[in-house]
Amino acid sequence: MDPIIIYVIIGAAALILGIILGKLVFAKNTQKQIAEAEQQAQKIIADGNLQAENLKKEKLLEAKEKFVQLKADHERDVLQRNQKLVESEARIKQKEQSLNQKDQNLEKQIKDNEVIKENLNRQTEIVNIKRTELEKHQEEHIRRLEKVAGLTAEDAKAQLIESLKQEAHTKALVIQQEIIEDAKLKATKEARKIVIQTIQRTAAEAAIENAITVFNLESDEIKGSIIGREGRNIRAIEAATGVDLIVDDTPEAIVLSSFDPLRREIARLSLQRLVADGRIHPARIEEVVEKTKKQIDDQVMEIGERTAMELGVHGLHKELIRMVGRMRFRSSYGQNLLMHSRETANLCAIMASELGMNAKLAKRAGLLHDIGKVPDEETELSHALLGAKLAEKYGENPAVVNAIGAHHDEMEMQYVISPIIQACDAISGARPGARREIMQQYIQRIKDLENLAMAYTGVEKAYAIQAGRELRVIVEADKVTDGDSDKLSFEIAQKIQTEMTFPGQIKVTVIREKRSVNVAR
Repeated sequence: MDPIIIYVIIGAAALILGIILGKLVFAKNTQKQIAEAEQQAQKIIADGNLQAENLKKEKLLEAKEKFVQLKADHERDVLQRNQKLVESEARIKQKEQSLNQKDQNLEKQIKDNEVIKENLNRQTEIVNIKRTELEKHQEEHIRRLEKVAGLTAEDAKAQLIESLKQEAHTKALVIQQEIIEDAKLKATKEARKIVIQTIQRTAAEAAIENAITVFNLESDEIKGSIIGREGRNIRAIEAATGVDLIVDDTPEAIVLSSFDPLRREIARLSLQRLVADGRIHPARIEEVVEKTKKQIDDQVMEIGERTAMELGVHGLHKELIRMVGRMRFRSSYGQNLLMHSRETANLCAIMASELGMNAKLAKRAGLLHDIGKVPDEETELSHALLGAKLAEKYGENPAVVNAIGAHHDEMEMQYVISPIIQACDAISGARPGARREIMQQYIQRIKDLENLAMAYTGVEKAYAIQAGRELRVIVEADKVTDGDSDKLSFEIAQKIQTEMTFPGQIKVTVIREKRSVNVAR
């Protein structure tokens, strides 16, 4: 046989034998693993039973402890309730004892009151007897007094009542004066504070609006450029604009001072352009100011055209439109001139419509009635006559010209709309808050103050001094006594307070003196 075949057969037999031996070994190992698994399962069951027993014992112990705790809590609650019941019973017993004691005291007081009542009744009888005797003696005494004095009791009472009235009136007047003086002393500090605050609020607003404009800067370094070397730039700005520039320690601000709002606006816009450009020197300043003036002129024309358009006033000459625009930068007694003219125009239109007249013509006259306050050149004419002259020059209706010239009675009224313009101008200027007090009203108030004092008997002279804050009254010594002086001062002060309208307070001083004059020759 071929050796290769033999080797193949031997190899196959060895392989088969190895497979058989491997299966025998695997079966033996499997039986061993099964046995070990059974042992582990029995051990796990035993451990589980042991843990169950331990858990059972722990739960029993916890249940017993909880039961003991609940029992202790219950016993403590029962003890507290019993203690509260005992305390309540004690309080009830104490109240019962207190009530019993009060009942006893009340019974004793009732008995004592009965005794006191009997004593009072006896004393009342005695008093009544003595009163009757006293009345008899008093009547006898009054008859004797009447016989001695020569007056009846009613006459004496009347005289006594009259004297008491005069004395009470004098004392009441003195007390009232003392109360007023005391109140004045206590209120002086607060009054000064209020007056100062009022002045600051009103005066600052008027001064700022009519005199200065604050130009804000990004930094204080720009102030040096605006001033320039040796102040040449600031002098050039002031010369070109006619406005004073105040450069002080105020941070990031320059104050432009001038009573012409138009000039201040030109200076403000010029500074704004110069600071934005950065090139600040006299030649550049003059160039920018000229450009700004032209811009302001354009703006003035725009304001005038817009105002005429809004009011529906058409066909105005360009110069009149420019004057209307210039009103935006003017004020009259603290009232903006353009707003006053617009308001007057609207009032004129309404009044003319109610009267069945030409509302458009009245509105036109109302808008133009103060154009004389914004002239290009200074003149000696009043603003009403100058306005009429300008309106006539630029071809306005004769009724409008007459209404402008006559709204302050400086020209004879020839048309029906003239008194309408005058009335509406007064309404717009005199409404509360529109304007500050004018000189004529101030003088009239001073005269009314003096005339009020002169109306009293015995007053010789009366002078309003210190801008109307004090009234000095000189009386005749023969007609007014010292006591009457206090009364007169008080009465004048009360009458001023009730009948007049005045700012702040007015001090009334009554002066009485006796002069004896002789001449030695």
